[in-house]
Amino acid sequence: MKLPFTPEQFFDVFRQYNEAVWPAQIALNLFALVAVGLVIWRRPFSDRAISGILALLWAWTGIAYHLLFFTAINKAAIVFGAVFLLGSGVFLFAGVIKGQLKFSSDNLSHHFLGAVLVAFALVIYPILAELLGHGYPAMPTFGLPCPTTIFTIGVLCFLTTPFPRYILVAPILWSAVGSQAAFLLGVYQDLGLLVAGIVAAYLVVVAPRVDATST
Repeated sequence: MKLPFTPEQFFDVFRQYNEAVWPAQIALNLFALVAVGLVIWRRPFSDRAISGILALLWAWTGIAYHLLFFTAINKAAIVFGAVFLLGSGVFLFAGVIKGQLKFSSDNLSHHFLGAVLVAFALVIYPILAELLGHGYPAMPTFGLPCPTTIFTIGVLCFLTTPFPRYILVAPILWSAVGSQAAFLLGVYQDLGLLVAGIVAAYLVVVAPRVDATST
């Protein structure tokens, strides 16, 4: 598969983005930590707040990265940006407006998967980027597509079933697209995105059936 840009151009877009939006990366990480805190320490507003944070993260990625920066080297980023904005709208509609997303599952195996993915997105992913030679600022920081998608799927592991399956369409789509960077561009930490996509598919296909047979 031939890409419309070179690896050097790809990583340079990260550099341009990170330098332009600093210190937004700190705020994005804080939003993520707030979402994690609301999963652990439940409040009456937790579910809508978590959904709102996911909507914000996906809107940020779609606009601030794909549409404003990545389009400079890849016109397909317009479509990618639309996917992330669609994902943002889904979290806003299903979670904030309709209140259909409840992050209070008592499934311990799902908790484990979610905790691993969240830790990978926020901690292990940037460490691997540094170790693999993609140091800051030419690295995908949190708020960019792949770590954000891994984090999102991790948080969705804490959902109580039933939940609308369409909320996982955008994360699964980006898992399929974004994980190719691991093979084509040497962004090997994005193999975690491939794993996250498999987990998301599991949540769609398997988890509802398990709950249905146990009730």
